[in-house]
Amino acid sequence: MLFLLLIQEPAQLSLDLRAPGVAVSPYLYGHMTEEINYSYDGGLYAELIRNRAFLDDRNKPAHWSPVEAGSTVTLERAGMSAARPVALKVTGGTTNDGYWGIPIRPATTYSLSVWAKAETAGPLRASLESVDGKTIFAEAVINGVGADWKNHTVKLKTAKGLKPTKDARFALRSGPGKTFMLSQVSLFPPTYRNRPNGNRPDLMKLLSDMKPKFLRFPGGNYLEGNTPADRFPWKETLGPIETRPGHRGTWGYRSSDGMGLLEFLLWCEETNAKPLLGVYAGYALNGEYTKAGPELEPFVQEALDEIEYIVGGPETKWGARRIADGHPKPFDLEWVEVGNEDGFDKSGSYESRFVQFYDAIKKKYPKMQVISSTGGKDFLGAKFPITQRRPDLWDEHYYTESWDMMGMATKYDTYDRKGPKVFVGEWAAHDTVAPWQAGPNAGPTPNMKCTIADAAFMTGMERNSDIVEMACYAPLLVNVNPGGRQWSLNLIGYDALESFGSPSYYAQTLFAQNLGNRTVELKLSGVPTQRKGTQTLPGIFASATRDTKSGALYLKVVNALPGSQSIDIDLQGANLQPDGTWTYLTGYLKDMNSIAEPLKVAPITRKLTGLGSKFQQRVPGYSVNVFKLQTKR
Repeated sequence: MLFLLLIQEPAQLSLDLRAPGVAVSPYLYGHMTEEINYSYDGGLYAELIRNRAFLDDRNKPAHWSPVEAGSTVTLERAGMSAARPVALKVTGGTTNDGYWGIPIRPATTYSLSVWAKAETAGPLRASLESVDGKTIFAEAVINGVGADWKNHTVKLKTAKGLKPTKDARFALRSGPGKTFMLSQVSLFPPTYRNRPNGNRPDLMKLLSDMKPKFLRFPGGNYLEGNTPADRFPWKETLGPIETRPGHRGTWGYRSSDGMGLLEFLLWCEETNAKPLLGVYAGYALNGEYTKAGPELEPFVQEALDEIEYIVGGPETKWGARRIADGHPKPFDLEWVEVGNEDGFDKSGSYESRFVQFYDAIKKKYPKMQVISSTGGKDFLGAKFPITQRRPDLWDEHYYTESWDMMGMATKYDTYDRKGPKVFVGEWAAHDTVAPWQAGPNAGPTPNMKCTIADAAFMTGMERNSDIVEMACYAPLLVNVNPGGRQWSLNLIGYDALESFGSPSYYAQTLFAQNLGNRTVELKLSGVPTQRKGTQTLPGIFASATRDTKSGALYLKVVNALPGSQSIDIDLQGANLQPDGTWTYLTGYLKDMNSIAEPLKVAPITRKLTGLGSKFQQRVPGYSVNVFKLQTKR
């Protein structure tokens, strides 16, 4: 019997460091956020009480229950203010189940704030306890509850050695037959950098590790609202939380607006990201729009006021308000996006609306970069071209099946360099079923197949960073409980107690952490192909950048093939140091991270030695690889 041994020839990857390359945008990778999947309430925003102002349901006290038999809870239209028109009338005691549980950690101090009054003056007992009430993890007494509305604050401290759990509830008790009223109840664990009204430390750590250069906020559909009345009401999100009415969100639940405009800006500060502000542009998700001209002017002024709050000095109305809110220094706002996905406005009104916003913003802030929301495959050059004013950037959105996303790795190679710069403001690869169709039980984060496609697309953005100035994946955050998610693929997952990054999270973190200031021209040859039906794509994708100051060279290689691949690497015009590092992700296509297995797919780092201007490297099948090399200077 005759056996034939087929030896696969290595692929060839040449990098020409003699060519100048193009400048890499210093803002290439950032974050996009909106209130979806309980991203803020029940997510990044650290508030633990769900329905803290009793406004989530007009007919019943959602997430509040009698503490035991004989206790009662009812809604009363007798709140303490216009922002808090509803109160909870409690006899005996009440419990709150939080966002799929209350996280209990050892040696932890929780800050409780209760707006309350009572028919008969007396104390309330607050506790963190097991869901059956039999185990008390922490408790405190609230004294001085009397006939008038008053805010009472206490601390609840858990003991050392406590086993962490999310199977817990919050309780307030007055005693059998005793009645009291609640207008707002707020409970915070320790927050990131101990900021009042702040964010979850574990999620902020994951976000900060990505080295985001910008944060696009407040969305997304959350910016527009289902109707104009449901748009993000930025002025009502300022000040103490008890003065914020909250509003109806776009994904089936109410927003407390605890994550308000100032909180978004502080989020930027805490992750060293610059703000990218989306302003409401007169179009809502139900198709309602406001005609350009006098009808639109109030919304234009609303946007100018919002910008003034962010960048204005003490001599301005809204700058003075920001200072009064506790932030004297203006924020460094460079970009304003007019609307969100306004290409879906079938009336064709966006161009005239954009012109009105563009002219008003540029008149008051000439250096402000104004972004059009109608870029991308659905809008660019089709129904809604912008011809009267040239946007500083187009916002392009791509939610694409994994195969097509890999095909988009070359999209910007032949892009029109005469048009506006590109902001890829939302993008994600999906596996088979679109994330808005997959249902709440799918996902909740991308698998390795999606990650390979995401990384392949990122190599194309990096190679073309003369035209692609900014990019951010979406959605960013998801509460993994089936009732907590409306979108099946999201970058970071969590429950009340734990959190994890998806394989795509780690791929994007590696790309962002290893980025130079100039591209390096490269050529791939001898690359095996992959096939789907009659279509073929290369099996390997690559990009390279260098830091002209330090001499660092960053090479990214994505292997979309099942088998490991050898690559002959030829660095032309480089005098390479013999040592370097190689970090990679690899796994089966269906592999996902989860609460139970948060690091199933996670970066592995190896040292490289004996390197020269030419060397061979084998990369695993289905892998994302980042090589950090050092050139001699």
